[in-house]
Amino acid sequence: MSEQEKRDNAPQESESPDKKDKAPKEKKKEKKPNRVLRWLKDLKGELKKVTWPTAKDVVKNVGTVILCVIIVGIFIWVFDFLARAVIDALLQLFG
Repeated sequence: MSEQEKRDNAPQESESPDKKDKAPKEKKKEKKPNRVLRWLKDLKGELKKVTWPTAKDVVKNVGTVILCVIIVGIFIWVFDFLARAVIDALLQLFG
């Protein structure tokens, strides 16, 4: 192997001792922003990205929710009525 190849394959030091001395011994204390203020700032930025529904969309969605609640209420009422009738019939039969 030639001298050049030996130098190219030799492990190299990552940092020289001179570079270590030049680094500051103490890190500057960075002033952390208040967490609440940062959270509020982020919240404001996120709310600007929201696509708010129109009044027409809100009315349509509210109507859909009310209709679904009424339909589910009717199903529960019918099931309750049938369950009560079956239980009363069983109690009369065996009671």
